Amino acid sequence: MSTATMTQTSNAEVGGEDLTSSASTTNPVTDTVTSSQSGNELTHIRNIAIIAHVDHGKTTLVDGFLRQTGVFRDNQELVECVMDSNALERERGITILAKNTAVTYKDHLVNIVDTPGHADFGGEVERILGMVDGCLLVVDCGEGPMPQTRFVLRKALERGLRPIVVVNKVDRPNIDPHLAVDKVFDLFVELGATAAQLDFPYIFASGVKGIAMKEPQDEGTDLKPLLDLILEHCPPPAGSPNEPLQMQISILEYSDYLGRIGVGRIYNGTVKAGEQVTLLKEDGTVVKGKIAKLFTFHGLKKVEAEQAQAGEIVAIAGFTTANVGDTIANLENPTALHRVKIDEPTMKMAFLVNDSPFAGREGKFVTSRQLRSRLFHELETNVSLRVDETDNTDTFIVSGRGELHLGILIETMRREGYEFQVSRPEVICKEIDGATHEPFERLFIDVPDGFSGAVMNEMGPRKAELQNMNVEGTQALLEFIVPTRGMIGFRSEFLRLTKGNGIMNHSFLEYRPWCGEIARQRNGALVAWEEGTTTAYALGKAEDRGFFFITPQTHVYAGMIVGEHNRSQDLDINVCKVKQLTNMRSASAEVLYTLQAPAEMGLEKCLEYIHDDELVEVTPLSVRMRKRQITRR
Repeated sequence: MSTATMTQTSNAEVGGEDLTSSASTTNPVTDTVTSSQSGNELTHIRNIAIIAHVDHGKTTLVDGFLRQTGVFRDNQELVECVMDSNALERERGITILAKNTAVTYKDHLVNIVDTPGHADFGGEVERILGMVDGCLLVVDCGEGPMPQTRFVLRKALERGLRPIVVVNKVDRPNIDPHLAVDKVFDLFVELGATAAQLDFPYIFASGVKGIAMKEPQDEGTDLKPLLDLILEHCPPPAGSPNEPLQMQISILEYSDYLGRIGVGRIYNGTVKAGEQVTLLKEDGTVVKGKIAKLFTFHGLKKVEAEQAQAGEIVAIAGFTTANVGDTIANLENPTALHRVKIDEPTMKMAFLVNDSPFAGREGKFVTSRQLRSRLFHELETNVSLRVDETDNTDTFIVSGRGELHLGILIETMRREGYEFQVSRPEVICKEIDGATHEPFERLFIDVPDGFSGAVMNEMGPRKAELQNMNVEGTQALLEFIVPTRGMIGFRSEFLRLTKGNGIMNHSFLEYRPWCGEIARQRNGALVAWEEGTTTAYALGKAEDRGFFFITPQTHVYAGMIVGEHNRSQDLDINVCKVKQLTNMRSASAEVLYTLQAPAEMGLEKCLEYIHDDELVEVTPLSVRMRKRQITRR
C-alpha cells in the first residue's frame, strides 16, 4: 500500500501558464496565491469531492482549506462548518445539499465539492462523483468505516475513482490510526476495488485543529501535506478546450433574479457569456438558447466570468428547462454526454391540504395551488424527489430516498410558512418477473452488550435477518438485512430499548421479493372527544388509561391524537373536562394534580408513530397527529 510520502507524479507537473492577477494576496502559511480577477486561464486544475459517513468531519475539513488558503480575511468572523449554510444543516450537524467551493494552492485551482454522508441524500453524492476526477474519503479514526462510508465508497469505486483516504480526528485519545487504515483497506477489498484502487494513498489529520500529518506521531502545523497529496494523486481533468463544447449539469440552483442555474463541469471546449448554445435533454429534445450569465467559483462566492474552458466547474444561467444530467453543447456539433444514473426513490407519502378544524390558523400558505407550486418547485433542485398528482386535487404523492429525505422537505416547508398534512410513509414496491419486490436495507447497530438481546427480539417481528454479530469488550456490533418497511418506526423504539446508548445506521441494499406482512407494534391512540382546551383535572383523571403527548392548556379538536392507550384499540377521551365547583366545597378541599411529563413528539417521531388511518398535521407553529376521519362535535 502506498503512503502519503509517495514522490510526486507527472500528473502534478503539467506545464502551462502561471496564474496571474491584477490584485492578488499571498498567504504566508500555505504559499497560496489567491486571484481576485475572474476569467484567468488556470493551467493546473484539480476537481475533487469529499465523501464520508455522517459526522466524520468532511465539512470541518473544508473549513480548514478555506481558512488556510487565504479565502477569508484574517479579521473576518467565521462560523464552524461554513459550507453548511442551510439552517437545518447547522441544527442537525449534517450536510444535506452538495456544495462546491474553489481554492488556489501553488498555482493550482482546486475545486472542492462537499457531499452529504447520509444515504437518504445519495442522489447528491452520485451526481457529484460524475464531475470530479478524484475524491477524499474521510474516516473517523475512532469509529472506522461506517455504513455510509460503504455507500459512498462503493459509488466512488464504481466511477473508477482512486480515493485518497484521510484518517480524521487523530487527536482523540485511546485510538489506533493505523488500525483504521487497515479497516479501510478491508472495506476496499470487500467492495471489489481494483489493484490500482487498493494502492490508495492515506494521510492523518485533525479537521478541528486544521492539521495533516504523514504519520500520526508527527507534529502537524497546517493542511499543506493534504493539499500536496491532492495535487500529487488527483489527476488533472481530461478533455481539450479546442474540442466542441460539452458541459454536463450536475447540480441545480435557483435564483429569484436569474431563475434556474445549472452547475457542472466543462468536459470539452470553451464556453463564453452571451454565447448561443444548445441544451440536450434526456428525451432527445434539443433546446437552443443563450448563456445569460457565466460564473466561476472562488471560495464561497460565484464570480461572474467572460469565459471558461475544459476542466473547470462553472455555473450557467439562461435555460429555464435545464435539468440534472442535461448536456450543454455548441450549435454546430451538439453531442450529448452519458447521463448520470440516480437511484430511484424507495419511500413515499401523501401530502394533503390541511382540512382539520384548526386549518388556516397558523400557516401562511394553505391552499392546494400553493402546496402544488411548492412541491413542484422543489423538483427544480432536488432530483432524488418525485411528485405525482392524484385524482384528488388536494392530494399529492411525494417519493424520496427515505424518512430523513422526506422529513427534511417537510421541515423546510413548515419553516417557510406552509400548512399541510402528511400520511404515514410507505415503501415503493416493484413488479419484477411477475412477483412483488420491496426494498431492503443493510442495518448496522452498535450497542452495549446488555441490550443486544432486546434489540434482536425487536428485529425478529420486523422480518430482519441477523448477518453478523461481534462482541468487542462491552460493545456488541450487529449487522442485519431488513426490509425498509421494518425500519419504519424503529428509531424511536431503538432509543427506548437501549436507553439512548445505541447507535444505528442503515443504507439501501437492493430489491428483494415481498417477505410478508409486518405487524405494527404500537398500541391504540387516545383521541380527543371534543374541541376545547385541555385541563389538568381531565388529564389527571385519565392517566390510568395511558400516557399523553400534550400538556394542560393545549387547544385540541375532536379526532386529534393526544396520547397512547394502554390497550390495542383506540379510545375517545374527554381531556377538556372541568371540575364542577359548588358552594359546598371549600378551597382547601381542592386537589393539586401532579401529572407525568408528556412524551415529546417531534416531526420525525410523529411520522414514525402514525397508522394508515392517521395523519400528521404540520404548521409553522405546531405538529399534531389526528385521525383521517373525524367527527365534528
